[in-house]
Amino acid sequence: MTPLLRQVLGQVNSPDPRLNEIVSALVTHLHAFVEEVRPTEREWIAGLDFLIETGRMCTPERNEFILLSDMLGLTSAVDDVNHAGPKNMTPSSVEGPFHSPAPERDLGAWISFGPERERGMPTVVHGRVLDCDGTPLADAQVDLWQANDTGLYDTQDETQDKGNLRGLFTTDADGRYWFRTIRPSSYPVPTDGTGGKLLHAIGRHPMRPAHLHYRVTAAGHRTLTTHVFLAGDPYLDSDAAFAVKDELICHPVAHDDGGEQWDIDAPYEEIGFDLKLVPDDWTEEKA
Repeated sequence: MTPLLRQVLGQVNSPDPRLNEIVSALVTHLHAFVEEVRPTEREWIAGLDFLIETGRMCTPERNEFILLSDMLGLTSAVDDVNHAGPKNMTPSSVEGPFHSPAPERDLGAWISFGPERERGMPTVVHGRVLDCDGTPLADAQVDLWQANDTGLYDTQDETQDKGNLRGLFTTDADGRYWFRTIRPSSYPVPTDGTGGKLLHAIGRHPMRPAHLHYRVTAAGHRTLTTHVFLAGDPYLDSDAAFAVKDELICHPVAHDDGGEQWDIDAPYEEIGFDLKLVPDDWTEEKA
């Protein structure tokens, strides 16, 4: 430990022990980074300017810091250390920077109302919300959001009304949910900000595989934030946000006829995905 680091750590004296632990570890790692990399003063100022520019990119609808965290795999790392649970639970995944309040919708409702409705593949999505023992969870809240077929969320795209491709559904007595939409597509993360600059600088592509976002809440259970990814997407192995997990990949079923039970015209695709939530009181000792 250098004299400077010892001096800085000696002045971390919050009454909150956890805050002291976090700040001390952060300072220690930052000083180690400087010792290892030995950045020039110009490089250090450039880094600070990068963070300032990131802050200026943030709006109520877009958080560039979340995007950067996702692109560096940090969000997934934090997710992994915070969501241990039974082996049969549905894994969590990153929220991403584009969640916003969704309108409440009836089971079976369409969530697609923009121009993508005419362009995209009609898709019915259905499943159940269960506990890890397979018991259905009635009255669970299933918050869904997705980008359109050109890779844009309603908060990014002036051609979409606010709330398009979003929906808040309540499961029925059997824990079931279902809705109609258009097939999600792979898309690039925004590259007009610092996140895009970083990806370009280090030679990475900005693509995310096709997916739906979920946030599921049920009384007595942990809130689950996760994705559903579509099998066969070319970016499953190189997701820019490092969010793909095997258990979250599903296989859409193509239908060339039928659809009456879903009140949807053929051709269409069907995505089935059940979600298993972890009880609030779960601990590793109970496993």
